[in-house]
Amino acid sequence: MAVILDSQSVKGAETVVQDTRGFDGGKLINGRKRHLAVDMRGMALTVMVTKASPHDSIPARDQLFRLRLTHPELALAWADSAYGGTLVDWSHSFLGITLKTVPRRKDQDGFAVLAKRWRVERAISWIMRARRNVRDYERLISHSEAHITWTFITLMVRRLTRPPRPPRASPHPVEPVKMAGKPKPIRIRRIQPETIRLAPNALR
Repeated sequence: MAVILDSQSVKGAETVVQDTRGFDGGKLINGRKRHLAVDMRGMALTVMVTKASPHDSIPARDQLFRLRLTHPELALAWADSAYGGTLVDWSHSFLGITLKTVPRRKDQDGFAVLAKRWRVERAISWIMRARRNVRDYERLISHSEAHITWTFITLMVRRLTRPPRPPRASPHPVEPVKMAGKPKPIRIRRIQPETIRLAPNALR
């Protein structure tokens, strides 16, 4: 099982308790930070909300520990370069999770879709469609985590109730295509049995 990690800093409203908010010096945001861990479909596995001041690698230890408790089959995690450094060795030695970082491109200017990371960035855009999540209005951190979880529950219920879409014919353009050594699919043609027509005398 594999997950993708990322965080998002949002501004805190006046209703936020002063002790539960901080200042993110990198993004110049005074509020809270949301830490998400999603699966390959973009559905949330863990939701954490902390102050915006600590570095991403500090609350990521608690997040990975929660993932290990709730999902023992977890073996691989992708994240950006902020989760690198000592966190990679710690997650491998203490939790048995292989943490891989997906760095930015050398020629990247502004936002760009990166492999693996686009799944969690898409999930963040999903929760931002709810007007309540555009800014953190909740007084307590537990209330903020409950609202984000509520948003993902609404998304999953909508997907379960709508008709299924046809599968993607080609892979995502960002994801690398591994065709070497991949066997070709075998199509089995089923022979339909011939219909038997009864004579009119047999129906009498």
